[in-house]
Formats: sequence, C-alpha cells, structure tokens
Amino acid sequence: MNVHVLLIEDNADHLVLAQRSCDQSHFVLTLASSLAEARRLLAEQTFDLIVSDLILPDGRGDELLTTADDDLPLPVVLVTGQGDEQIAVAALKAGALDYIVKTPASVHDLPRIIERALRERRLLVEHRQAEQALRQSERLFRAMIERSSDAISIVDRAGLVRYASPSTRHLIGYAVDGMLAVPINGFAVIHPIDRERVRQLFNKLIQHPGSSVTADFRVRHAEGGWRWIEATASNWLDDPAVQGVIVNYRDITERKMMELRLQHGILHDTLTGLPNRLLLNDRLWQAIKRSHRNLHYQFALLFLDLDHFKFINDSFGHPVGDRLLIAIASRLRSCLRAVDTCARLGGDEFVILLDDIASPTDAIRIVERILRQVSLPFEIDGRLFHTAASIGIVFGANNYTDPSQMLRDADIAMYQAKMAGKGRYRIFEPAMREAAQIRLALEHELRRAVANHEFCVYYQPIIHLTTGRLVGFEALVRWRHPTRGILLPAAFLHVAEEAGLNDSIGWQVLEQVCQQLVVWRRLNPRAAALSVSVNLSARQFMQPDLYDRLIQLLEQYQVPSTALKLELTESALMEYNHDAVALLTRLREQGIQIAIDDFGVGYSSLSYLVQLPIDQVKIDRNFIFQLESKHHSQAIVNTIVNLAHNLNLEVVAEGVETQGQLDRIRAIGCQYGQGYLMGLPLTADEATQMVQKMELPED
Repeated sequence: MNVHVLLIEDNADHLVLAQRSCDQSHFVLTLASSLAEARRLLAEQTFDLIVSDLILPDGRGDELLTTADDDLPLPVVLVTGQGDEQIAVAALKAGALDYIVKTPASVHDLPRIIERALRERRLLVEHRQAEQALRQSERLFRAMIERSSDAISIVDRAGLVRYASPSTRHLIGYAVDGMLAVPINGFAVIHPIDRERVRQLFNKLIQHPGSSVTADFRVRHAEGGWRWIEATASNWLDDPAVQGVIVNYRDITERKMMELRLQHGILHDTLTGLPNRLLLNDRLWQAIKRSHRNLHYQFALLFLDLDHFKFINDSFGHPVGDRLLIAIASRLRSCLRAVDTCARLGGDEFVILLDDIASPTDAIRIVERILRQVSLPFEIDGRLFHTAASIGIVFGANNYTDPSQMLRDADIAMYQAKMAGKGRYRIFEPAMREAAQIRLALEHELRRAVANHEFCVYYQPIIHLTTGRLVGFEALVRWRHPTRGILLPAAFLHVAEEAGLNDSIGWQVLEQVCQQLVVWRRLNPRAAALSVSVNLSARQFMQPDLYDRLIQLLEQYQVPSTALKLELTESALMEYNHDAVALLTRLREQGIQIAIDDFGVGYSSLSYLVQLPIDQVKIDRNFIFQLESKHHSQAIVNTIVNLAHNLNLEVVAEGVETQGQLDRIRAIGCQYGQGYLMGLPLTADEATQMVQKMELPED
C-alpha cells in the first residue's frame, strides 16, 4: 500500500535528490516549493506525512503544526540547516514528529527517516486513541454508577467509607457525605441481628486479598423501616489504584419478601396458616435431639382429630368446613404458649408440640383446656356448630430417634381415645402399639375379604306377634374368615367403617339378599309375602349413586321392590337431614320400605317421626331388655308404640329374649318382634328350610 508524502522544498537540487532516493520505495512524493502551495495541497488531499524545509520563501515549515483541525498536529518532519537545532527542538515540543539536519547523506536516507516518522506517528495516534477511550470509559463508568439503582462504596482497611455512589441516597435514604469516614462494621443502620455477622465477614475478607464475599442483611432506611440488602464485597486493598474493599449492594427487599412468603407457604398450611408437617418434623427433630443431650428436658406431642367433622363437611359443604377449621386453629393457638407448635397435617388432624414442659401434669392441663375450648360452639354464618376432639398424647423420651415414631404412637393413642367414646384423651402406652398393629393387620385382611367375597348373610326371623307367622328376616352380615371361622360384626365392622369398606360390604350383602329372595320365591310361591330388612351405614346411605344402584340391582334379579326394607339409624338420618327426606321419598315411591333402626337412642325426639317418609320403627333392644326391671323403659316403649300407631307406622321390638318381654310388648301393642326367643340368626340354608316349613301369610 502506497504512502503519500508531501515534500516541501525550494531547493531544486535537493528535490531531485529526494525523488531519486524514493524511486524504489512505496512512497509517493508530492512536491511543493512554498508554504502557500503546501497549504493548497493540504486542503485538496490528505497526506500520510509532511517533510518540510524549516526555512521557506514565504514562511517557516513549523507553521504547519498549527493548521490541524483536531488536537493532533499534522504529521510533520522538519528539515533544518546547520545551526537551526534549537528552533527544531522547539518545533518538536510543538508537535513535530522529528527533525533532520539537511545534508546530502540525510536526503539520501529519506526513506528510512520517513519510515521512522510514520512509526512515531502510529504510536502517537494509538496513544491518543487509548487516552480518549479511557476518558470515554471513565465518563461511561461514572454515569453508570451515578445513575445505577445499585450502590457502590469503597471501604479502607480500617473499615472507613472512602467513597459512596450517589445511588446510596436513593437506596437507603442517607446523604452520601454523611456516610464518608463512618466505619461500615459499626453501622448503626445495620439490623442488630445481622450486625455481628457483617462485622465477622468483613474482618475475614480483609485478611484475604483478591477474595470476594456476598451476604444479605437488613438496613434501616432513613425514612424508617427495614430494607433487605444484597452486598458483594471484593478485597482490592493490595491494588495501588484502589486500596480498598469495593462493596456493590442492591435492594432485594421485594425478592426477599417473596422468598419468605414462598418459604412460609412451603412450611405452613395454606388454609389455617399453621405450621405443616414439614415444619413440625423439623421442630420435633430438634426436641428429640435436645432430649438426648439434656435428660432434664421434657416435651409432649399431641395428636388431635375432630369428631364428626366429616358429617359437617358433607352436610354443609367444604367452604363451611374450611371456616370451621380456621376457627378451630385459632382456638388451639389460644390454648398454647409461645414456645409450643400447633401444626395441621391435613383434613381435621392437628398435631401440637408442647416444648420444654415442667412435668406431664402441665401437658395434661393444656390438653384439658383444649378439649374444653374445642367443645364450645362455633358460630358460622349465624349457625352454631358443635364439635369435639379426640387427643392422643406421647411424652418425649430418649428412646425416640425419629419424628415419625412419635407421630405414629400419638396417632395410636388418639385412635384409642376415639374408640373410648370420643371427646377425650389417652396417653400412649406400648401395649397400644401392638393393638394398632393388630388393627392394621385386620384392615389388610378386610380388604382381601372384600376382594374375595368372604362375607355372607345370616337371617334373623321377624315374627308377627299376634299370629306367630314369619313375616320376614333381618339380614345380618358375617365374615367367613379362612382361619378364624365365622366372625360377628362386632369383630370387624368398626374397622371396616374407618377403612371405608362398609360401602363395599353393604353392596355384597344387598346382592346376596336379592339372590336369596329369588331362591325362596322359586321354592315357595307364598314366600312372595316375605321381606328382608338390610342395614345401611350412614356412608352408604349418602352415596350419590345409591338410588340408581338399588333400582339396577332389583331389576337385575327381578325382585319386587316391596321385598326390600332398608334400615337406617336415627343418627345417620340426623347427620344428613338436609338430603335424607328427598332420597327416602324417591325410594318409597319405588316401593322400597324404610325403617328406623335402634329407635330411641339417637338424637331425635319422637316428633321426628312425623318429618321423615318411613314405614317402620324398630325399638332399640336396650329398652326391651329393661322392660321387666325398669318402669321408665316400659313408659318409653309404650309412648313410641302409641305414637307410631297414630302415624300408621309398623313397630318391631328388637332383642326379645324372654317370655316376660314378649308378654309385655304384646300387651303394649307391638305388631312384630325379633330376638333369640323367636329365632336365632340362621344361615341361608337354615332360613330356606324355615321358609319351606312355616305357615306363611297369604300373599
């Protein structure tokens, strides 16, 4: 690439010599003999270098140094005569690249001189560009710092603030001047909880040049309140240009609050705001570890389950149930100390950790207070709700090594409290664990029994008390256990109910009854007058598809609906009183008869009979048992019978076992009776034989 050089020389011999010296080079010479001509040429084109005689006819060559538009002088090399060195040196100070003393040898050496001058020019340009870039970078950096939402401080080895960026005021509200020369590790604005940690981090940082550390801490804003700050500090103490710790910090309050809300959501129940299982486990771990270190430390774990809460949920809806849980959570908190933890595991299960109690008596006192508070009525939407709780208690001991062990035993004790009558507490004993394991094994066997159809039906006769004729049977479920033989409901039904198996067992019973009715009607046409009563659990009664499944079952076996009588307890009807009337009405419209079982021991008054579409009342066996010994039982039975007759309802006396009982219920006016005196529960084959032998009423 050619280099364009402007040569200004008024001596023709020197011009010829200069041209000759550059003939073999890549330099393109443009000649000018005066300063005016040179200026004209400079205005027309750009040259890479100017070589000018110092003394010209119309001036001096160093005058060209002042004609540049920018702060960089024109690239000029001056050619001087002997004795002009002092002038040439002055020209160098003014910006000339070089000067040479004019001799034939120096003119001959012009290409080398030009090369050297061009190198000097490139270096000068690069240096000026670097300076400009540095100044621009500094301006940009300062603008970024001054306008950044982040703040920067420089702290010296003693912890004194030497520099604080303007955004410091925006960040924490304090004037920059007020922060200078203030020790950062003694800042009164740092939260007391965080202050010592910040001091330790800073002291450790200044001992390790080149290291960095990032920390979060709280700072009091000048206008009040605490702001979360994320600060990154880098040790530049050994850098001569900095000699300090550079601290870059930003406001992370919103992010921190979001993190805390997320953390709260992870560790707390969304409905009640109570700690959840995760947080409870952590605190229970700490209590267990502390009990291992300190033999005098005592704590207790309470497992609380609400009684009848499911009925409230089913009857009034989950929104009401949720509001009740929130109210219960509030009452539980009011019963506890600040050091205690009340957690919700889910549903209506709560677990309470009583921390650092003086004695088991203290825990019992708190439990009794909880039971009293929970039993008080709750008002929701103007309606009063009554509930109770069953509580299991486990006292912390160093034989526990895992929270799940304590939760398991507290749950077992709670179950024992519920079995003992609900609304009470039980303290865990090791024997309970064995009983719970037996119950769990029983539940497993029950699930297998449902799958294998191991349940069968026994039939207890129902007799017309005036004629003595068989009018029907009550279907009683039995479990044909593969190793234990025939089991009565008392051995398994409560576990089946808790495990949610009653519904499946109930449908197996209904299907067997329908099959048996078909057999009896085929063997004896007069058996068409018989009906079979089947007990429905509260759970089965309120299944959404109960009506459709019943009708489908009757149609499948072609059994008339009048042959089936459904028995429900008063408590089941009361729990679902909103929907019970509509469902019972639909069933009766299809010809299915309805009976209230165990009448007299439920929630209702006798006037309750008027409200429900029923056909029959079955007097509870306890009243029949006491007929011969307690006068008030006879009065109750007499009242039930009279009211039922007035309402055109049939009356069945259950549990008739003696002739005296039979005589009394006949005298009172009961129409039907069942019990051991009239017939034990029979197998299907035995009941079939009875149907074939006994005289039946006309169809």
